[in-house]
Amino acid sequence: MSYELFIGLRYLKAKRKQTFISVITFISILGITVGVTALIIVLSVMNGFEDNLKEKILGINANIVVTELGQSMRNYGDVAGKVRQVPGVTGSSPFTYSQAMISGSGGVLGAVIRGVDVKTAGEVTVLPSKIKQGSLSGIDIPFKDGSVATGQTPGIVIGKELARNIDAGIGDSVNVISPMGTMTPAGPVPRMAAFKVTGIFELGMYEYDSSMAFISLENSQRFFRLGDTVTGVEVKIADIYAAEKIADDIVTELKGPYWTRTWMEMNRNLFSALKLEKVAMFIILTLIILVAALNIISTLIMVVMEKGKDIAILKSLGASSGSIMKIFMIEGIIIGITGTVLGTALGLVAALNLESIVGFVERSFHFKVLPPSVYYIDKFPSKVEPEFVVVIALISIGISFLATVYPSWQASRFDPVEGLRYE
Repeated sequence: MSYELFIGLRYLKAKRKQTFISVITFISILGITVGVTALIIVLSVMNGFEDNLKEKILGINANIVVTELGQSMRNYGDVAGKVRQVPGVTGSSPFTYSQAMISGSGGVLGAVIRGVDVKTAGEVTVLPSKIKQGSLSGIDIPFKDGSVATGQTPGIVIGKELARNIDAGIGDSVNVISPMGTMTPAGPVPRMAAFKVTGIFELGMYEYDSSMAFISLENSQRFFRLGDTVTGVEVKIADIYAAEKIADDIVTELKGPYWTRTWMEMNRNLFSALKLEKVAMFIILTLIILVAALNIISTLIMVVMEKGKDIAILKSLGASSGSIMKIFMIEGIIIGITGTVLGTALGLVAALNLESIVGFVERSFHFKVLPPSVYYIDKFPSKVEPEFVVVIALISIGISFLATVYPSWQASRFDPVEGLRYE
């Protein structure tokens, strides 16, 4: 062990008359610990929220959407088949997208009506697994003129909030009204048809649960008079972060007037806002570590002032200015490393067990941190990303190192004559 390291460690232990310096050292370590812990917990929670949001958005929306330039897609069967052959694609399904109004006994609301292929819809969305009441299979009943009279009412699956707002339940009849009506001598008349609610889904996002409904692809084509066309083909891929590359491969494979949109392009504004918020929180919480670094500076300055006689003796014995500087830099770096290690450990334990901790707090104080009726989540999300933890630890140690430079430099410039003049 070098004498610089030995003396630096010795200065961390205060004598009885120097207890105040020891308290400041402890506060400096505590400040670094709190800052690192807060950064890890907050970023883990934000990563968890982002993943939770991605899961909900990508659960009902495709990773990639393939459409035909300037018109509806006719040969969607061939397109879906070719798309499945592209490496990285795990499923494809045709769909239609239309807007209409749905009326029930409780009122009338606007909604997005999506026509889906019952056989392949499960390949690209989580809709079948999110149906809380009824089933998706009920929408297979074909839509025909006079279907109400024969008792063969086509089925429709609606969101939980939409069902509540129009007061509709399983087996109830609702009317779907298309603004693109039929032209008559008296003017355009909206088309209207009765559908039976065969399923109610809950995706966990109010925007979807309150304004989306699903019918079969054939019924959508007939009711909205789309002929033998669809809006496009939805595509599910194995790696969502390879969407841009796979989208390019799909266009190359199709060799026609087709274009693609990835989930990142369709939700760019939302995820950009989340990323900006994460960066802002990172900067704000890093200030906690900077404040703790100021404690390190003040601690070392006080130690230098108190150890003036020791510095003078060391220099008289032949210690160089570099060795004196190294002694105090070691002391400050040990404070920083100790606080970083403790903060990282506490942060990881808290982030990995956040749901249990939040549950304990809720039971102890009898309140909900995130009420499900407001936030539409059933648990407190948290996801620890190792690269973020490493970056936080390195930044903390780096700031601690920089905090030691000035006090150590001041100590190295100490004049031994001044220190020993009155001894």
